Amino acid sequence: MVSVVQNVAIDCADAFELAGFWSEVTGGPRHPEDRPGDHETQVLLPEGPVLHFNQVPEKKTIKNRIHLCLRPETSREEEVERLLGLGATRVADHRNPDGSGWVILADPEGNEFCVLRGDSDRAATPS
Repeated sequence: MVSVVQNVAIDCADAFELAGFWSEVTGGPRHPEDRPGDHETQVLLPEGPVLHFNQVPEKKTIKNRIHLCLRPETSREEEVERLLGLGATRVADHRNPDGSGWVILADPEGNEFCVLRGDSDRAATPS
């Protein structure tokens, strides 16, 4: 017997707004019943668990213990630029000269996430 991951819960100050950011990031819609001011909202992903946003009173103060890693359909560089345009901020750059590595970004509320190499990046890097 095993358990199935139902959702990934993300604490935040404004559940509806942060779900909007992640909806743009992933292309998944917010749950159709979610409205501004709701204390819990969801982004429905086509595969895998739901992103569940919980509004909490305390602010984020330390590094995430769990974070999302994104593999873009485009190149890593194109995706990083797109996400910065959506309101993400750059936290750290762990790209290597050989093309491997990742970039750490933060969403508008400071939750860190990684952008990995896309398939086109991986195909261009010899094994």
